Amino acid sequence: MTNAQERKVIRWIHIILSIPVVGYIYGPVASLPHASAAVKWVFFPVIVLSGFWLWKGHWFKKQLKKL
Repeated sequence: MTNAQERKVIRWIHIILSIPVVGYIYGPVASLPHASAAVKWVFFPVIVLSGFWLWKGHWFKKQLKKL
């Protein structure tokens, strides 16, 4: 997988998983216990990690190559 393909896949994961967070904030998802837990413990951490990877992924890859 090239860097451009990897970035495109991670970007789409980031965008798609952000939709439930918007529903949690503006919609009735917060009142549903299972959906609320999924947003808090699955979707949001994956969004944070994918955003961090899009921002600093090149730095992590360089550090891993040094090992």
